[in-house]
Amino acid sequence: MLDLNDIVVFARVVEAGSFTAAARLLAMPKTTVSRRIAALEREVGVRLLQRTTRSLRLTDAGRLYYEESSQALQALEQANLRLAEVRAEPAGTIRISAPVGFGGHFLSAAISDFLAIYPKTKVELRLTDDRLNLIENGIDLAFRTGILEESTLIARKLGSTYRILCASPDYLARFGVPDRPADLARHACVIAGPSAAGANWVLESAGIKETVTVSGRFAANEIQAVMTAAIAGFGIAQLPQRMAAACIADGRLRRVLDGYTTPPGGLHVVYPSNQHVSPLVKAFIQLAIDHLNVGKGAIEAPAITPR
Repeated sequence: MLDLNDIVVFARVVEAGSFTAAARLLAMPKTTVSRRIAALEREVGVRLLQRTTRSLRLTDAGRLYYEESSQALQALEQANLRLAEVRAEPAGTIRISAPVGFGGHFLSAAISDFLAIYPKTKVELRLTDDRLNLIENGIDLAFRTGILEESTLIARKLGSTYRILCASPDYLARFGVPDRPADLARHACVIAGPSAAGANWVLESAGIKETVTVSGRFAANEIQAVMTAAIAGFGIAQLPQRMAAACIADGRLRRVLDGYTTPPGGLHVVYPSNQHVSPLVKAFIQLAIDHLNVGKGAIEAPAITPR
C-alpha cells in the first residue's frame, strides 16, 4: 500500500537536491531516506531517481510524479492550515479603520458583539475619512465606501451605501418642507465638506439624477457634527441612512424628499494581501456581514463578491 510518508520524503529529496540534505531537513538517518525512496519506487513500479555517489537527478517518470505529488502535498498542507484556523479560537489584537460616520454607528455594535463572543481579543478602532495605508499604519482591515482605487489590497464588496435628506421638525416648521430638489437652493443646508459657501448635491430617484447647488451657515468634514447641526435646526443635511434611522425613529429628525437619495456607493472591507488571512480577521469580517444582513434597510444587497 502506498505510504504518504514515502511521498513526502521523495518530495524533500527532490527539493533539497540530495539524500543527505533531505535527511537533515527531515531529521532522520540518511539510510532511512534511501529505504523510503526505494519502497516508493517498488510501490509505483518505476524508477524515480537516478543516483550515483556524486549526483542525483529525476527520471522523466520521477519529474512527472514530483509535479503531481507536490501539488497534492501542498493541498494537504493548506487543508491542515485551514483546519487549524477553524479549530483555533480567535485571539489577539485586531486594528480596524473605518469612515467616521459608518464606523461610529455600525461598527460600535459589531465590535461589542465581537468582544463578547471572543474574550481573548482586543479591538483598536481608528475612525477617519482618510484612506490610510494599511501596511504603514499596522491596520488589519478597513471599511471603505465609494469607488476603490487600484491597489494590492484584497477587497470584498459587502453592499451599497447611500445618504438621505433630513432636517429637524423645528427647522421644517419654520422654513417649510421642500417638494423637489430645486427647492433646496432656497433652504439652509448643512454641508458635509470644507466650506459653508456652497456645494453641489447630486440626488437620484428612479435612476434619474439631479444636481442642485446648496449653501448654509454650517459645514463640517465630520459626519457626526453634521448630524448634530441638523438636529439643532441649522438646516437640511445629507446623512447616511443607517446613521439617521435612530434619530428619525425618535423624532429628532424628519426625512424630506423621500423619493431621493444620493447615488449608491460601494461598501467594501479591505485587508492586506496575505496568503493566509488570520482567524481574527476572518471572524470579524463574518460578524460584520451578519450585522449587515440584519440591517438591510441601510445596506442594500449585502454580499461577498471578489473585487
